[in-house]
Amino acid sequence: MLDLALSRPPTLGAGRLVLVDGPSGAGKTTLAAAVAAAAGARAVASRVVHLDAMYDGWEGLPGIGSSLAALLAPLAEGRPGAYRRYDWVAGRYDGTGTVEPVDLLVVEGVGAAAPGVAHLGTVLVWVDAPRDLRRRRGVERDGPAYEAVWERWEASEVETFARDRGRERADLVVDGAASR
Repeated sequence: MLDLALSRPPTLGAGRLVLVDGPSGAGKTTLAAAVAAAAGARAVASRVVHLDAMYDGWEGLPGIGSSLAALLAPLAEGRPGAYRRYDWVAGRYDGTGTVEPVDLLVVEGVGAAAPGVAHLGTVLVWVDAPRDLRRRRGVERDGPAYEAVWERWEASEVETFARDRGRERADLVVDGAASR
């Protein structure tokens, strides 16, 4: 995946953008970390942005495309981008995250394949895993409270995926059920 991104022309100003999408619990965060580590080993400056920091809570998935476009637009011009940072404990936005231009930006999270930013993506990756495994991972990661909102979040994912068609547009499809 890193080789593919580096073989393509820059799409985000002078940098490249890897978008990692797929359902919750599929392994997107793990994959993004591995890509960043591989980039670092090759002296490629990278940064990972987690969409979890940008959603407007459990109901925020429908608006992530606009938030992502607002973050990436200045980066495409070689300027720092910013996003409103969501505090999941407080249940509200609390602060701003700043992203400086970098050689390789990896954006991971449900909705990363938003069509409004497709022209900025160097590589689009779709990560998937069986539903029961994804659900177990989600509850392990987010705690038992996640069970209460899983069905609503999953319904929002299904709507987002049908609208955005990220899997169909992906350059690579990764089996997230493999060992982490």
